[in-house]
Amino acid sequence: MQGDGMTGWDIRPSGVESILSLVGLAADDLSKDVRGYGESVQDAALHAGTISGPYCGEAPAGPVGAAVANFISDTQHRIRFMAARTKKSMDGTVKATTEYIEGDLAMAAQAQRDAAKAPTPAEIRAVGQKPGHRGGE
Repeated sequence: MQGDGMTGWDIRPSGVESILSLVGLAADDLSKDVRGYGESVQDAALHAGTISGPYCGEAPAGPVGAAVANFISDTQHRIRFMAARTKKSMDGTVKATTEYIEGDLAMAAQAQRDAAKAPTPAEIRAVGQKPGHRGGE
């Protein structure tokens, strides 16, 4: 399908590969930071203390620990959405570039439009899961 429509696209696959490599490194760093964040926040919630007196066994959660747990619950979806959005954008870029190289501009444009859409609930749930894990679906 190469022809007149090709003038609307100016993709240099080597440049795309270079940028995706940099984005991948940044995404890996972000993933490590998010894991560290989760561990740090859980640790903070656990050690936030309690207003109760002496106790046997595990300490009950105090108001600060409960507030930290609520914060984790409230922000968890946003963080997973951000990771899913990054993955979807990278995957869509690869697909659009591949279609462009193969000369299928309509499919390249469709891949670009699909990549620009918000991640689906399934894509968000898949963040952080091992490949092949179905996550209860």
